Order: sequence, then C-alpha cells, then structure tokens
Amino acid sequence: MLRFLTPRLVYVKVFENRFILKLLEDGHTPVTAVSTTPFTTKRLLVGNFTAAASTLKESLRQLLAGRWLATRPAMLIHPTEKVDGGLSQVKERIFLELGTSSGACKVHVWQGHELTDTEAREHAAGSARTTP
Repeated sequence: MLRFLTPRLVYVKVFENRFILKLLEDGHTPVTAVSTTPFTTKRLLVGNFTAAASTLKESLRQLLAGRWLATRPAMLIHPTEKVDGGLSQVKERIFLELGTSSGACKVHVWQGHELTDTEAREHAAGSARTTP
C-alpha cells in the first residue's frame, strides 16, 4: 500500500482542560493544546463536549499541517484523570465521539498506564475501532 494512503497515528492524552497530542512517527514532538473555554467539569473530564471537540480539532489540524494530501488519522485517546474505577460505557462513548468529531477515521480509547510510542502504535493500528 502507498505510504501516503496509510492513516497517520496520533496518541492523545486527555487532562483537565488540555490535550497532549503526539504523532507516532519518528522525530515528532508532542503538542500541548489548552482549551480557551474549559471543557472539564467537577465530575467529568469532558463535560463540555463542544469546547473539547473544538480544541482537539484545531490542535490536530496544527499537528498534521504541512501535508497537501493527507488521510484522516487513526487516533488513540487516553483519558488520564477522573477515571477512578474505569470508564463507563457513556464516558467511553464521549471519547470515541470526540475523536470522530475531530476527523479521525479510527478511534480507540485506552485505559491504563501511559504508553510508550511502540505500545501506542500497536494499540492504535492493531486494535483501533472503526467509527462511522
């Protein structure tokens, strides 16, 4: 398959009112995006979906800038805070929809330890869920 047709892999760590995005290719440094409108509420990591989606979409656009022909990326989203006891189906769905609304062709939600680039590539490429 032609390399430029392969989705680029992006690892997104979600913190209170900010994202850290990393393109999982050699030589790329992470990008931090802080939301101008808070999206975290007292109980939810993403309580204001519109603000979170807008911030993620804009930061993804900046991360992938410079390619005139680009496919939609595959995304691994890792909520890092407010996940005591794991994610409910509803909370997981929020992150899946967040990735889809930002332009990802595949989205997978990771719960657990922070992943190395190699682990993140394996999860994003191998077990990513295709979204509508």
